[in-house]
Amino acid sequence: MAAKKGQQARRAELGAAVQRALMTRGLEGLRLRDIADEAGVTPAAVLYYGDLDALVHETYQRAIERYSEQRETATEAFADAPGKLRACIERGVADGPDDALTRLLFEYWPRCLRDPRAAALDSALTERQIALYQGILVLGQAQGSFTLTDPPRLLAASIVAMEDGYQMEVLAGRRSRTEVITALQAYARATTGHDLTAGQAAS
Repeated sequence: MAAKKGQQARRAELGAAVQRALMTRGLEGLRLRDIADEAGVTPAAVLYYGDLDALVHETYQRAIERYSEQRETATEAFADAPGKLRACIERGVADGPDDALTRLLFEYWPRCLRDPRAAALDSALTERQIALYQGILVLGQAQGSFTLTDPPRLLAASIVAMEDGYQMEVLAGRRSRTEVITALQAYARATTGHDLTAGQAAS
């Protein structure tokens, strides 16, 4: 049992090293040596846990899970749909160009155009975010808070698509987190009839 826990800890440390190397080198320039240097081990020691593609894939998979869980947890803190929608929007927007988790997700995205495994992970992430928004919108209808202009899934998919586009702007330093949240809240107001900023301090 102790040996298994030790191996899991080392794998977690290696995953953190992969993430740091990706942030420094970018996906296309990443080498096994970069990961080894970040982890403080030899390239041979890194290969014990998998080749470069496998390690990057696993790191991306963990990043997706972490991003999704953090967002879902934020919405669960509210019972009312407007509170959930506000939290979902705010938790999903990158803090800025140095937001490591969001950068990691976008560093990997170009591989989705060529790698079916990567594309499957990205599709799963998108569907998970759409489902989260859709559930909130349906709840808002049931609670009488939202009057939707279109079917819940269509609106949810549109919000996620807008988020993805705006995330690039934030990561590139062209828009601030506050500007993006304001834009997404404006779309939510137009499509649900509910002003998420009413009675709330500015984000």
